[in-house]
Amino acid sequence: MTKKARIAAPSSIVFTLFVLLAACAAVPAGADSGALAQLSNDMAAITEKARPVVVNIATSRTVKTPRLPFADDPFFKRFFGEQKTPATKKAISLGSGVIVSSDGYIITCNHVIESAEDIIVKTADNKEYKGQVIGTDAKSDIALIKIDGKNLPAALFGDSDKLRSGEIVLAIGNPFGLNHTVTMGIVSALKRSGMGITEYEDFIQIDAAINPGNSGGALLNTRGELIGINDAIFSTSGGSLGIGFAIPVKMARSIMESMLTKGKVVRGYIGISIQPLTADLAKQFGLKDQNGALLVDVTDGSPAEKAGLERGDVMIEYDGRKIESLPELKNWVAATPPGKTVPVKVVRDAKTASFRVVMGELAGAAPAQEQPTSAAEAPKVVDNNLKGVAVRDVTDDYLQKQGIKRRLKGVVITAVSEESPALGLLERGDIILEINRKAVAAQGDYAQVVSQIGKNQDVLLLIVRGGASQYLTISSR
Repeated sequence: MTKKARIAAPSSIVFTLFVLLAACAAVPAGADSGALAQLSNDMAAITEKARPVVVNIATSRTVKTPRLPFADDPFFKRFFGEQKTPATKKAISLGSGVIVSSDGYIITCNHVIESAEDIIVKTADNKEYKGQVIGTDAKSDIALIKIDGKNLPAALFGDSDKLRSGEIVLAIGNPFGLNHTVTMGIVSALKRSGMGITEYEDFIQIDAAINPGNSGGALLNTRGELIGINDAIFSTSGGSLGIGFAIPVKMARSIMESMLTKGKVVRGYIGISIQPLTADLAKQFGLKDQNGALLVDVTDGSPAEKAGLERGDVMIEYDGRKIESLPELKNWVAATPPGKTVPVKVVRDAKTASFRVVMGELAGAAPAQEQPTSAAEAPKVVDNNLKGVAVRDVTDDYLQKQGIKRRLKGVVITAVSEESPALGLLERGDIILEINRKAVAAQGDYAQVVSQIGKNQDVLLLIVRGGASQYLTISSR
């Protein structure tokens, strides 16, 4: 069982052939090809040492079987008789896992054992064990299971932070049930994120061929060290296109240790909502580039609020590291132990300021909010980028109906006319909290602020959409 993503990269087969052909071309006819022999011996030695730590995981679960559509029809019964379709059946899935301790702890992917009623683990020496789930984490797609074994071979952990694009790697797993299949390739890219495979993404992209059944298997460096857990592939056919993704072992190991020591996955919490900077937003906030995370909301009573962070700040450094992407910042925050004091730097009103945040613990994601549905009102007549946008006051009753628990003061959009410059940017149901950094608590505030906006002036808005805050700009160009 292997997840699928949508992205592209070169095939490992092409790369391997290129290396071998180049090496052969460099060896004179009749000469001893010692370099190729050494490479072959090294790869074989790594494989022989690592194969025993990879296991086959077979899971089964009960699924409902749909009845035939005409099973109860008298005419159907007359010709075909009574059809006794079983109500349920057993579904079998295959995946892989990696033994990480001699007493039987195994790391695999959460989707390999998700909803499983029975887990059977088969080791390299063909012994079978019943697997017990120790912990699961759907947000990273990591799971930890245990078998009753002793003196088992265990993987050697490597350092996934030291990986570089272009490094040779080996993938070992059980594609299509073919136990302990080994493929070779390179690291195509690092820190892949934003693909919607998991909530916390920091993938190693590889071109070593992996297929359904490889999920949970080992990704090894040339020293035979475990540097990743194979997780997903991009495929249009179900087979390998040379585009695979592995979870860095640093993340997998941290989650495993949290499960073992705390009985759950513990993640850091700071209490901010963020969005990426566009060129227009960077201009509005007086920034020279688009690096950093724009704070669109700071939760009341959160570590961020207690530290002094405010909505509209642009965080440029976290714990001494410059922020270049939002997924990276999200992973840093999650990996920070609760209680740790973390220095952060922000840009506020075009000036740099430093703060110290005492990290909290992430309790759980807030429920998704439904889009508001309000009766439309006649748009106010203005001649600027908010022309044709109609609003009304936000009430506590309205927020309660939309499932928004925090108290907000603002106006909700009830209509956006087809002639409005904001059409396609603003939506009916958006709640406007600020316009050009000025608070809009009611219709009167809205009318006053909008009346001061020039015809060709860019507009910066802070809105709430689907329960989440975000900044956006309406530009005249």
